[in-house]
Amino acid sequence: MAKLLLLIDDYLPHSTRVAAKMFHELSLELVKLGNEVTVVTPNSVLESSFEEKFIDGIRVWYFQSGDVKTPSKIKRAITETLLSYRAWSNLKFKFKSERFDGIVYYSPSIFWGGLVKRLKRLYQVPAYLVLRDIFPQWTIDAGMIREGSVIHRYFKYFELLSYRQADMIGMMSEANINFFNQLHGNGFPLEVLRNWASLNEPTKPQSYLSQRERLGLQNKVIFFYGGNIGHAQDMANLMRLARALKDEPEAHFLFVGQGDEVELINQLAKEWQLDNVSYLPSIDQESFAALLDEVDIGLFSLSNKHSSHNFPGKLLGYMQHKLPILGSVNKGNDLISVVDANKAGYISINGNDEILYSNAITLLSSLDERTKLGENGYKLLTKEFSVEAAAQQILVKLLMPSDK
Repeated sequence: MAKLLLLIDDYLPHSTRVAAKMFHELSLELVKLGNEVTVVTPNSVLESSFEEKFIDGIRVWYFQSGDVKTPSKIKRAITETLLSYRAWSNLKFKFKSERFDGIVYYSPSIFWGGLVKRLKRLYQVPAYLVLRDIFPQWTIDAGMIREGSVIHRYFKYFELLSYRQADMIGMMSEANINFFNQLHGNGFPLEVLRNWASLNEPTKPQSYLSQRERLGLQNKVIFFYGGNIGHAQDMANLMRLARALKDEPEAHFLFVGQGDEVELINQLAKEWQLDNVSYLPSIDQESFAALLDEVDIGLFSLSNKHSSHNFPGKLLGYMQHKLPILGSVNKGNDLISVVDANKAGYISINGNDEILYSNAITLLSSLDERTKLGENGYKLLTKEFSVEAAAQQILVKLLMPSDK
């Protein structure tokens, strides 16, 4: 049995994000395989410096921190910068009283490097970085910060500090590995680690109320977007699709989540007089899973300014609930070939609005097509994106590490 320490900046039960769900599922699988797992995560509402809880048998150490998901970019940058310092300051008595055999940490955030460095020195163990977002590069691609600026160099320092602590870095795809090497050279140990999901869904909460009924959408085909609503997703892209379908009486768009562009989608819905768009703030993981059983099509979008090749975690939930996938990505993203090859949905290049519209009409008009693609998506999930495969892959690198 190995004792494993997992670090993530957002975890259950407070989080509604896919990353928190993925890490909890990974923790459960690692325990199922005979290991002992402790998760370390910040908590912005904690009144004491430290709290220990057990969630589904997983030990969780919460430490006092500011809100790492605040809409204020400046406050978030400061809070995340302090993650490693606050974790060590609030938990060092726990860290020093335990021994661990391996560390798994998740990025984003890029600010775990300082803590991982200290813990590796303390325990003399390997660390595995689950890298899902090449930050700050995507902010440069989006024009949010200037390459070579002071803020870019600041983030770059912590990004590289994080990478240098990893005995292995797991990336979402081969294309992302190639992109990473173009940015940073070939000096880092990299491998493809797919996103993952468990096939065991939580029980629907007794208090859950049907959103389809509450919103009066009983006779609608619901195009559903759930998750982060931010610049990286380019939500205007999906709002243009909603506008293109405004005269299709069966089509309705439901957006659920939080992020920098919530105001944008509500503003565009009002400006374009779209009565086929509804927005709901984030809901808990169990209610989110129940909602996925009520909708018809899983939507996603990636900004065409991206140069990296993300596989959004929300697609796992769509596939888990046998929803056909509809979306658009940046040029060259190998997500297109994965979904196309497995006939799990329709993906186009962001900016090709006519193709996105045509794909949406195909799904809107054919229940058989939606069903067939949804079934294929579920098969793809079980074949390539299982939590069992991810856990085994991480364990091999942690418990039988090769030289860096």
